Amino acid sequence: MSNVTLGLAGAIGHDPAAALFVDGELLAAVEEERLIRRKHAKNEMPFLAARQCLQIAGLRASDVTHIATPYAPVSLFSKARWHYAYRHWYAPDRSIDSLLNGNRRYRRHVKDLRTLVEKLHISNLTTELVPVEHQLAHASSVYHLAEGNEKTAIFCNDAKGEYANIFLGYGYKGKIFKIKQFYSPDSLCGLYAALTDYLGFETLDGEFKVMGLAAHGDSEKYDLSPLARFERGKLKVDTRLITTIGMRRYKAKSRGHYFSRKLVKMLGPRRAGHLLEDPYVHYASAIQKLYEDLALQMVEYYLGDILAETGRLALAGTGAMNIRLNHRFHSHPKVKQLLVHPACGDSGTAIGAAAFAVNQAGIPIKPRRDLYLGPSFSTDDCLNACMNHRDKPVWEVLPDPFERAAELLANGQIVAWFRGRMEFGPRALGNRSILANPLQTGITDAINQQVKFREHWRPYSPSILDSAAEQLLPEQFRDEFMCLSYPVSGNWQEQYPVTVYRDGTMRAQIVRRQSNPDFHKLLSAFQGLTGHGLLLNASLSRPGEALVCTPEDALNMFLGTDLNYMIMEDVLVTKRESSPKW
Repeated sequence: MSNVTLGLAGAIGHDPAAALFVDGELLAAVEEERLIRRKHAKNEMPFLAARQCLQIAGLRASDVTHIATPYAPVSLFSKARWHYAYRHWYAPDRSIDSLLNGNRRYRRHVKDLRTLVEKLHISNLTTELVPVEHQLAHASSVYHLAEGNEKTAIFCNDAKGEYANIFLGYGYKGKIFKIKQFYSPDSLCGLYAALTDYLGFETLDGEFKVMGLAAHGDSEKYDLSPLARFERGKLKVDTRLITTIGMRRYKAKSRGHYFSRKLVKMLGPRRAGHLLEDPYVHYASAIQKLYEDLALQMVEYYLGDILAETGRLALAGTGAMNIRLNHRFHSHPKVKQLLVHPACGDSGTAIGAAAFAVNQAGIPIKPRRDLYLGPSFSTDDCLNACMNHRDKPVWEVLPDPFERAAELLANGQIVAWFRGRMEFGPRALGNRSILANPLQTGITDAINQQVKFREHWRPYSPSILDSAAEQLLPEQFRDEFMCLSYPVSGNWQEQYPVTVYRDGTMRAQIVRRQSNPDFHKLLSAFQGLTGHGLLLNASLSRPGEALVCTPEDALNMFLGTDLNYMIMEDVLVTKRESSPKW
């Protein structure tokens, strides 16, 4: 009998997802937001995602043998609950509740899981539930799916779990060992989120903007070190200023924030004006530097000896989305190989929990080199979507969609590109992408005006043909998942300025034929026409929306923007000309 393990993430309250392993092989993973069309799918369970995973694998609900969830009960005798109670003494209701009723969220999650399993028609009697600690699920997502069993230092930097939000440990011969965990409210991601909120952005999405904004400021102009410190192996966040709860929270317009009135007195009013003005742009730079410095101090303190021994460091958790911190780790003299899980946020714990359960069952896990884990659609599916759409788009079937797309791009057009299996994780990696020519004058303004409306100081990342990358980038910077930033030469900055951050760094996707043959073919066709083997790559979505999943989603997005061309599988879609008004 096969081992069929379904990972279900959803306890944290955002980014629910499902992942499916069969006999140690990851066959499918889907985020619920893509299917319900609501970004982050807050307070949802991954019902449609789980059903989609089973459909992709060609399995029935009765085939599932194990359900893994990245949330586990925490003993009253653990440090976690007592630490939480002690550090939240100023909110007695929360403090006492963590001791007397500290597994309430877990019990509620199990109840929601039972309801979900019943809706999926999975038997409670024949299917084993495997709860996995949240940070262990993050650790497993990066360690168990990597190639090789060598000893690997692991740093999981997350916003929240049951109580732990930072995990430091190592993996060796398929097992994961804890060295140290840190518990709420002492959180690096909590620190960053509080300043994201203070700088006027929404958490979950605004952290990327703070990171981009940081490149425009002077990190030395303001000292934010009073917010948090790491001394003698202990991280302590000043909860008089940030990561506050209850009455300590600053409130404005009936909304509570992740910082206190005391922080406002210290730094000035929450930003409401221009992003690049003093002091806010410098605060962004200062918090980025503090965040990086604290993370490096923690890793050196707890994992320095392992790094000196092995040189391998694995990163996961929401904090691993911070490519500037990843660059600092990549440049660390003890780090010879950096592993970053591409879906390092909470949706990725569906993969991690399932991988951990499969490993516990003694089944070898097959390494996975790509994240094209969602559904795919045929040309006929795309044609049917066009014919049935209420707005009646213009369409034609192309004999060679790669050549036509390359011609459009070479001529300066922006092309929505929908092909193959949907990506899992936060990045568009060439199957659900908006593509553009980086050589075209004014191209970023055109992308922003037609669809993305992004801040002018945020560059677009390129996807680069692997053969072109060999001439352009050192080997250690050839990342397939846009998880790293790195400095680029002055020649690159002159030739492709739209891809470069203010500080001279860039984030890119290297495209290899074995990982994505179709996207590789498109880039090769573009290179044949222009001599340049790279394209700007943005997610196929409008601001605030999830990445598109189906042809219907793609049409709705396309027809709701000023984009002029979209290629879905072998179908070119354009817009019907408006009738003249009189």
